[in-house]
Amino acid sequence: MPLSTMTGGSGKPIDRAMETEDRPLKRGWTTGACATAATKAACAALLTGGFPDPVEITLPGGRRVAFALATSHAGDGEAMAGIVKDAGDDPDVTHGALVKSTVRPGAKGSGVVFKRGEGVGLVTRPGLPVPPGEPAINPVPRKMIAAAIAEVAGEGADFEVEISVPDGEKMAERTLNPRLGILGGISILGTTGIVIPYSCSSWIHSIHRGIDVARAMGFTHVSGATGNASENAARDFHKLHEVQLIDMGDFAGGMLKYLRDHPVPRVTIAGGVAKMTKLAQGMLDLHSKRGAADLDALAVVARDAGASDALAEKIRGANTVAEAFAEATTDGVPIGRAIADGAWRTAAAVLKDPRIELEILIFNRDGELMGHKPFAATHNPSRPRKRR
Repeated sequence: MPLSTMTGGSGKPIDRAMETEDRPLKRGWTTGACATAATKAACAALLTGGFPDPVEITLPGGRRVAFALATSHAGDGEAMAGIVKDAGDDPDVTHGALVKSTVRPGAKGSGVVFKRGEGVGLVTRPGLPVPPGEPAINPVPRKMIAAAIAEVAGEGADFEVEISVPDGEKMAERTLNPRLGILGGISILGTTGIVIPYSCSSWIHSIHRGIDVARAMGFTHVSGATGNASENAARDFHKLHEVQLIDMGDFAGGMLKYLRDHPVPRVTIAGGVAKMTKLAQGMLDLHSKRGAADLDALAVVARDAGASDALAEKIRGANTVAEAFAEATTDGVPIGRAIADGAWRTAAAVLKDPRIELEILIFNRDGELMGHKPFAATHNPSRPRKRR
């Protein structure tokens, strides 16, 4: 397991790594940091016959951190070391995974060559940070590993590095890797080396990579959904390929901001009545911890859509948005259409791009369409702009 002390270049402790009195949630380490530490230990053993334990590495931000080895072995022209990943208090599927690195001498002039071991995914689709045919070891971990080898063996050393994660293939079933075309295991990730609890950075990363893959495969339409039911309904509504389906979850803002910089001609946002009501009310983070939908505001929308005073009062007093929608549907008041319009305006204000047409689909739990705002350009180029 990782030790509890970070050190500066002098080797003196500079920080408590994971737990402090003013940080109640424990931080963790990325798979990339674990792979780097394991590689450095294995490389050192291959050259000197001894495994450094603990082994120190340098994170991308310049801090140094020490890891204890969970396993090690040397012989037959190779050395292997393993680190158990500690994700801290983050709900990470790879928490507790054993990340192993086997290092062997490489061909002269080859530099550092990466190999895919057990439980590490194979990239099979374009649009990801590494090309098809390569092990799913992202660019920053590759740089960290190469730098760690250089610390031990000097610049320009030639080594083959095989990263493996036992049970990684099973872990990957709980990630978006199969949809992204990363087959047979997990990805070795990380840009800082540190996992921040509940930052949901891995989910946002998957959203971005999903958009990249769809663009690289030539798709001109993607659909982001808040959950499985709305994703399946949107897929059936448009007969979409799985690559076109983006598991947006609660991160509407994260998806829309990335699409603003990496546009796709047609974007569908699909969700349930509660999440889409929150989007219509201006929320881009749709998680329940960010607040509930405003039923008073929903009642006003219903009144504008033709609801009676009695229905508006029922909506204000409803226990859930789903109940409010059911009351409106019974009375024949199309609040779904009004909420779809509002959600479209919120999302379009983020995109602001005449190249992007946006659509909103609202479904109930049974997959029935409750509201629809058809595709429309998110910015009208003919509209005069205000002078500054």
